[in-house]
This record gives sequence, C-alpha cells and structure tokens, in this order.
Amino acid sequence: MTDRPNYITPAGFAALRAEYQHLLSDERPKLVEVISWAAGNGDRSENGDYIYGRQRLRQIDRRLGWLAKRMKAAKVVDPAAAPDRTRVFFGATVTIADEDDNQLILTLVGDDETDARQGLIGWGSPFARALRGSAVGDVRRVALPAGEKEYEVIAIAYPPA
Repeated sequence: MTDRPNYITPAGFAALRAEYQHLLSDERPKLVEVISWAAGNGDRSENGDYIYGRQRLRQIDRRLGWLAKRMKAAKVVDPAAAPDRTRVFFGATVTIADEDDNQLILTLVGDDETDARQGLIGWGSPFARALRGSAVGDVRRVALPAGEKEYEVIAIAYPPA
C-alpha cells in the first residue's frame, strides 16, 4: 500500500462492498460447512474436500482482508459533482485521437475498478497521469511500451449531476 489516497467512484466502492458482502455472508459460510462435513469423514490427509476447502478458505480470507483495507483507504469521489467540466479530472470520460486519427474513449476511474476492455483506466496509470488537467484541443504525450505517442483531446464528458 502506498500513502496516496485510494480514489474510487461510488459505483466502484459499491462493487467492492458487494464482493466483500458476498464472500463474507454467502461463500465463506457455505465453505465452512463443507469443511466441517469433510473433517467429520475421517482421515484428512487424503480428503480432497477438506484440503481444497481449507485452501479456498485461506484465499477467501486473504481477499476479505485486502477488500477491507481498500475500502478503509477509499476516498469516494463522485464525478457527477465535478466543479470544472472543461478539464480532465477523476471520473471524466475522454475522447482522444492519435496522429493517424484513431480515436479512443477512456474513463479515468479508481485503480481498483480498472477494466481496459471497457475503456476504464486507473487514475494512477501513466495514460491517466498524462491526460490529467488537459482541455479539449490539448495535445498530450504518453509513454507507451512501444514508445511515446501523442494524443489530442477531442471531447470531455462527465456523468450528469
């Protein structure tokens, strides 16, 4: 964990909380029941249900601990309440174009809610850092694995207030 704030959208925080609740109140109790049943069957050294159940229980407990830490450190920011909608800040959906006029639509979200397939990029990513504070018409240089590339900001949108 770093000392940076864990910015997250309200939807992202709700997703973390829903996963936490599901693991804690649904999956974990069912697994404990299976482990108890398997333990009652005798020899645990070759009992697949017991061994797998204990491994899965450790995975769930680690995930619950991680989710609890992330939710505790979360700073929920509602992009719909952005005061300046003319610049790229947290929660903005940005349309950018490269030199060949290939367009990308990206939304800057919390690092815990990134999904590149849906165009959701983490606030702390190099791409997002390059776009922060830019306005329509600004050209920004982004360091990519294949080398640096320039993108022009075409449009900026925020969720409705």
